[in-house]
Amino acid sequence: MPLARRVVVTGVGLICGVGNTSPEVWSNLLAGKSGVARITHFDPSQFASQIAAEVKNFDPLQFVEKKELKKMGRFIHLALAASDEAMRMSGLQITPEMAPRVGVHIGSGIGGFDVIEREHSNLLTGGPRRISPFFIPAAIVNLAAGHVSIRYNAKGPNEATCTACTSSAHSVGDAFKIIARCDAEVMIAGGSEAAITPMGVGGFAALRALSTRNDEPEKASRPWDAGRDGFIIGEGAGVLILEELEFARRRGAKILAEVVGYGMSADAYHITQPAENGDGAYRVMLNTLADAKIPAEQVGYINAHGTSTDIGDRLETVAIKRAFGEHANKVAISSTKSMTGHLLGGAGGLEAGITVLALRDQKVPPTINLENPDPECDLDYVPNKARSVHMDFAMSNSFGFGGTNGALLFRRWNES
Repeated sequence: MPLARRVVVTGVGLICGVGNTSPEVWSNLLAGKSGVARITHFDPSQFASQIAAEVKNFDPLQFVEKKELKKMGRFIHLALAASDEAMRMSGLQITPEMAPRVGVHIGSGIGGFDVIEREHSNLLTGGPRRISPFFIPAAIVNLAAGHVSIRYNAKGPNEATCTACTSSAHSVGDAFKIIARCDAEVMIAGGSEAAITPMGVGGFAALRALSTRNDEPEKASRPWDAGRDGFIIGEGAGVLILEELEFARRRGAKILAEVVGYGMSADAYHITQPAENGDGAYRVMLNTLADAKIPAEQVGYINAHGTSTDIGDRLETVAIKRAFGEHANKVAISSTKSMTGHLLGGAGGLEAGITVLALRDQKVPPTINLENPDPECDLDYVPNKARSVHMDFAMSNSFGFGGTNGALLFRRWNES
């Protein structure tokens, strides 16, 4: 069996509550800036949780023609914005000859929730004739990938993963494997989510999963802190340009990092709670290390799932200790969700991009609001202040409802 081909990252596009471009997001993360504030997309006064990490000052008309706007849900607008930035950073120009070897893999956990709510309201107030003919293509999960494919004439694999909060980690990982097995030379991969809507917030609030620290929004997301009381819903997108190494070299691309490992697992335990002893998270990290064929001791940073929920943070800590052994006490770990909120299906793409930038700059963003650590969460979570760290490998974890898990491992790029 031939050796799998090597895959590198040449572009990163990020948009979320702390910034609308990769440089802005990265700068604000290193500064420990929170993107959480009172919800403005709708009146949240009747809701238990009234705060979120909304994308701010976003004008979709910069990325979408006005006549096309209502044909797309907000998650598609955000995906196009992140894809545009990632493509610009990569410097890739897709020629007609190349197009069949360029694919798209963009995941989302929910898709066009805003469109579903709008059109349902139209149905109730005006009957079925009020439903837009664009309702379905504006809302379904795979249309972010579809629009990106059309925009760039990418005629290779065109897929979308919908695996709850692991969706875009799976999209990046599956895209990595598509290139490794010779089914494409380039993949535009990541995820997008825009579920800060009455039903989105209300649904998670009904599960009692959201923080209700409404009077201190910027301090509400506090992974591993003893005072954590739930996650903060966020929105945004993260898109990476993945290329086969020799293809990238031939065109003179600037390489940011190499993708070296991807793992998957299932808890097979409960629809919303992690497995006891962090079993699924433990196995997905082991699977990722095995895929990369490197020992745990070589990992210098973990961008954790770290949602700021009681059981989730505690069991991810247990899982890291099991997977990394004694090295668990030496690896730097942080949750950027303390600043970006939780992008649900878009989290894995955003955090994969953040992990790539951490390797590039050899800097680890902090976990903010970690003031009174939970005694059961006793690892190095890089509290409150960014840190310079020499690291050759960094991991990004994503776990989702239904017990679905994914992890990605990146290597610092060194041409030698």
